[in-house]
Amino acid sequence: MKYRRLGKSGVKVSEISLGSWLTYGGSVGEQTAIDCVHKAYELGINFFDTANVYHRGAAEEVLGKALRPFARDSYVLATKAFWPMDDGPNDRGLSRKHIIEQCNASLKRLNVDYVDLWQCHRYDPETPLDETLRAIDDLITQGKVLYAGVSEWSAVQIDDALHTADRLMLDRIVSNQPQYSMLNRYIEKDIVPLCEREGIGQIVWSPLAQGMLTGKYKRGQQVPEGSRAAHEATAGMMQRFFTDENFDKIEALEGIAKRNELSLAELALAWVLRMQNVSSAIIGASRPQQVEQNVKASDVFLTDEDLNDIAAILD
Repeated sequence: MKYRRLGKSGVKVSEISLGSWLTYGGSVGEQTAIDCVHKAYELGINFFDTANVYHRGAAEEVLGKALRPFARDSYVLATKAFWPMDDGPNDRGLSRKHIIEQCNASLKRLNVDYVDLWQCHRYDPETPLDETLRAIDDLITQGKVLYAGVSEWSAVQIDDALHTADRLMLDRIVSNQPQYSMLNRYIEKDIVPLCEREGIGQIVWSPLAQGMLTGKYKRGQQVPEGSRAAHEATAGMMQRFFTDENFDKIEALEGIAKRNELSLAELALAWVLRMQNVSSAIIGASRPQQVEQNVKASDVFLTDEDLNDIAAILD
């Protein structure tokens, strides 16, 4: 496993990280989730990502239990808040009240004294930006949070956060967590250039496009049993990927993977990691074997020929 700095901060995270969205605390049994986390740690993954909203706190509880045998200083733990956690008017967003309460609740569920990275899960247009950033800065001062980040913020929103933090002399955000894959490249236009200039690292989620870039979904064939596309709760989000254009790209990419003796997933992850502004790529795993397969991407080197051929397919 190779490691990269989280933005321009001093902390280093594994190129492949393990997330818990749609898996731990829900569709994946607790012992299997623990086995996945232990396998990830064994293979050198030191960065684990979760959020308060994932199964309403259950994912944090399972992840905290899984990490308990390991020394706290040996891993980097990230969580988030923004989405509703209950029906009350203050049970959502990025107000000082919600941030402080949810950070404390996350620490309790994770059974830790601090999280390494606390992220704004989305931008909150109903809360003044300075209120949000001051609340996070206070958590950093208290030692409950070490670094701050955001998720799915636009370039304008990230730039505003940086200028506001500088004006108020607060800790700057060090990371952004966007969706990014061969099939979803929106961050390349504005977000990455800004973040490269300002020292903000990308922690990308869904680098395998919800499993499309594993090759398990085939054009015109029934979706595999047990896959996200076969699950009632997640099937809807998969349908947007099932286009002829995407299947054309995937079939061509499989040829490049084959000539390099790689799985399609390894190729897709290595392609994401070609960008130095990407600090880590978050994988999901419902079996330890999936972790073993995906971590191999950290050792993959794509030649200029590979990258040019991939660009020709994707552009």
